[in-house]
Amino acid sequence: MKIPGVFGRAGRRLLAAGAVLAVTTGALAGCTKSDKQDEVPPVRLGALLPLSGYFAPTGRPMADAYNMAVKEANEAGGVLGRRVEIVFGDDACDPGAAVASANELVSKDIVVSVGGGCSVAAVPSLKIFRAAEIPMIIPAANSTDLLAPGYDSVFLLAGTTRLEAKRSVEVMGKLGVRRVAVVDDGTSFSDTLAAETTTFVKEIDNGATPTGRQRVSQGATSYPRVVATVLQQRADMVFYTGYYAEAAKLIRDLRAAHYTGTILLADAGTDPALLSQITPAEAEGLYGLSLPVAQFMPQAAAWAAKYRAAYGREPGPFTMQAYDAARLAINAIGRAGTLDRDAVRKAIADTKPGDIQLLSGPSEFQRDGTQVNPTFLLLRAQHGAFVLSDL
Repeated sequence: MKIPGVFGRAGRRLLAAGAVLAVTTGALAGCTKSDKQDEVPPVRLGALLPLSGYFAPTGRPMADAYNMAVKEANEAGGVLGRRVEIVFGDDACDPGAAVASANELVSKDIVVSVGGGCSVAAVPSLKIFRAAEIPMIIPAANSTDLLAPGYDSVFLLAGTTRLEAKRSVEVMGKLGVRRVAVVDDGTSFSDTLAAETTTFVKEIDNGATPTGRQRVSQGATSYPRVVATVLQQRADMVFYTGYYAEAAKLIRDLRAAHYTGTILLADAGTDPALLSQITPAEAEGLYGLSLPVAQFMPQAAAWAAKYRAAYGREPGPFTMQAYDAARLAINAIGRAGTLDRDAVRKAIADTKPGDIQLLSGPSEFQRDGTQVNPTFLLLRAQHGAFVLSDL
């Protein structure tokens, strides 16, 4: 269901509370007064994700993946003899909305936070969940700003911007790029990825040279100044590190100005929704980095078929990671044998491949909370879709 952006922050808080009420009411339907008194409270997970605004097309499929994981867990008997519930908070990829929604989730007595689709929204929620001693399994956001506080309760399923930056420079070398313009949107993920990429381009001797960094403004209708600078600097590649809404506008502007160079997108921009906003001609020479996506991962084929059967569409970006985040949280609670949040945090940190098999990557974390050897795919645009590149 589409959630209109006109709700505003107050409306989003009401929406989150309504979602909790709906789940709780459903669990109690048909119970007698005695039944309600004897009922064991559920184990609650919380997920901040964009359910309204530009990025709702990404957030809603992630919500479906969370629901799928929770449904499967309950069909298998739940955890610690209790049912599992998932509580959603709409962050709209906005820092202010994220703070309000994070506080709402804390008030619902969640055991683990399993959300985090946008770094710009996930970063300000860190202190809130830390103060409540709630461990965080973050499925999609991967700015190194998430690691900066050094919290031992934060676990990333999507690599880091530092690793993505290294992968981007490898791609530049394989494509024979000589002059690269790096463009960001000023948000946490985009800015840190742009900075780290620029550093690696200078450090790694693969023939590429940075022409400088440019910045677009989120929400602007066009970017003529950025385009003019790219053309003036004779860049043969533009690496855009921001989100897909701005990526579409930047690509249209570049092609309208007869820019024929290669365009590389960060994982936040490599979304199927982008290709519906540009023409096939504008998509020529377009590549994108991506976290593991079900359609390109043979081990996820059966899961993807179940997702399609349940929701009538392909699982989109970050859906596997959302599904894995919920499953890992439930698995860790079971291994901890308690709802004590510190014990659950330790169980997450101590996860080994033998404990659970994740679809999206290794089920093991390094001391800083990042996955061991995370994967970034390289995709390219072809006939209106992203396909796996052979580079």
